[in-house]
Amino acid sequence: MNSMEQCNERGELLLKIARQAIQQALHVPADPLALDNEQIWLQQPGATFVTLTQHGELRGCIGSLQACDPLLDDVRSNAISAALCDSRFTPLSADELDSVQIEVSLLSGVEAIKFTSEADALTKLRPNVDGVIFEYGAYRSTFLPQVWEKLPTPILFLANLKSKAGLAEDFWDDDIRLSRYTVSKWRETERARKVVYG
Repeated sequence: MNSMEQCNERGELLLKIARQAIQQALHVPADPLALDNEQIWLQQPGATFVTLTQHGELRGCIGSLQACDPLLDDVRSNAISAALCDSRFTPLSADELDSVQIEVSLLSGVEAIKFTSEADALTKLRPNVDGVIFEYGAYRSTFLPQVWEKLPTPILFLANLKSKAGLAEDFWDDDIRLSRYTVSKWRETERARKVVYG
């Protein structure tokens, strides 16, 4: 098996784990998953985001920025939280489950971005590559790399990051910290629940 096939196989399993976790949380019958002791990678620390979409619109998104828990536990916890605990949405109901598509993003390590000004910071952001963490005192937010699809320029991306954190879009201070990460992501297709890697 080549590395791409292995990556797709792992992604498909993560999607199944996420869906099963949500099914169990909603008391919906779920097919048992065949997990074995040879899948050591699931027991290693991992950081994931689980994103739910419904009819093309966001329905929930919760994740981890630091790889603290075993990957298996992290994706299960974030799947349930995305379905039931995202404060922007009402909790997902069992009746909605068939109309929801799941995407799992596996995060790389986090790297600090060095910059001297807001203009300099904007030149350091890599559209369609970077997930970005914004931090200023108690204010914090992040966008996955997928968000570049809706906010395609660094100016828009950073302005909306500040807004998400609860600050004005034109806010700037020298104590702002930015970090970046990349993701491997897999999503179910709308009809077949088939894995798509991208």
